[in-house]
Amino acid sequence: MPDVHAPARPQTAGSPGGPGAAELLDFVRRTAADHALVDSLPLDPEGRTWLRLDGPGGSEVWLIGWPPGTGTGWHDHGGSLGAFATARGELTEQALAVRLPTEGWKTLELADGVDREHTLSDGRGRAFGPHHVHDVLNASQDNHAVSVHAYYPPLPLIRRYSRTGPVLRLEEVEQPEEWA
Repeated sequence: MPDVHAPARPQTAGSPGGPGAAELLDFVRRTAADHALVDSLPLDPEGRTWLRLDGPGGSEVWLIGWPPGTGTGWHDHGGSLGAFATARGELTEQALAVRLPTEGWKTLELADGVDREHTLSDGRGRAFGPHHVHDVLNASQDNHAVSVHAYYPPLPLIRRYSRTGPVLRLEEVEQPEEWA
């Protein structure tokens, strides 16, 4: 297995004519502060709920409800840059501070020191570049969380991974019609 150890480089520029990560972060923070919109999302005690919104410059935006204990699993965003902010509750993001190759592998062994963890509560957010791999979780056992996520260009696909210790394995590639 190749050893992945190159540090991730921050990415802030969008595609020509599209919003950059900083603009997406500003948008998700402002949207997360819209209490009427956040309160309009139906919450399900058993599974995540979502509402697709229009974002700046043709970006794809989602308002997502997270029941206690739910998460995304390890994934990337198919080369889109993005941002997310917590509107209610608290989310924990585990991320890899490394740029992974996008093609030609099924299993990678991650080097020591590439793991990062961020806890985001009401109004806090993060922007990320097109090679970001992470797992987002509502670790609360009692409270729903709600967040806003924006991507540009709109998600062309999502790669899903499993992880055991330092070993990351590509499990599947989802197409937009599977989550729209």
